Amino acid sequence: MAHTRIRKFNTKDTYPEQKLDNDLCQTVVAKGTMVFVRGQIGQDLDTSASVAIGDVTGQTEQAMANIKMLLDEAGSSLDHVCKITIYIVDPRYREAVYRVVGKWLKGVFPVSTGIVVSALARPEWLVEIDAIAVIPE
Repeated sequence: MAHTRIRKFNTKDTYPEQKLDNDLCQTVVAKGTMVFVRGQIGQDLDTSASVAIGDVTGQTEQAMANIKMLLDEAGSSLDHVCKITIYIVDPRYREAVYRVVGKWLKGVFPVSTGIVVSALARPEWLVEIDAIAVIPE
């Protein structure tokens, strides 16, 4: 494979109710320097259990903890995040979500896009965040 793929999974295991069979991963390191982190939600990556159901702040904390862990595994860090995209299912969640994200990315100054969507892959998920970072030289 041309790129390093971290934490591979298949959708049939993650979303058995959806009858999908796609090979994906949580993170891709492209050309050894660019890190692309899949959208993270309020889910424990080791158990696939949803956490903080009904609590957008708790789900955002888990998503950011996942992003940090995945960047660390890729040889990068939150300090090297260049872009984040934040998806929320209710515009009233924006302030709470951005407060949590801001705490994790204090002093980093990434480009950010916020999107309000009608739903995420599971009804209990309220926020999803993806990230692009670099691996420092």
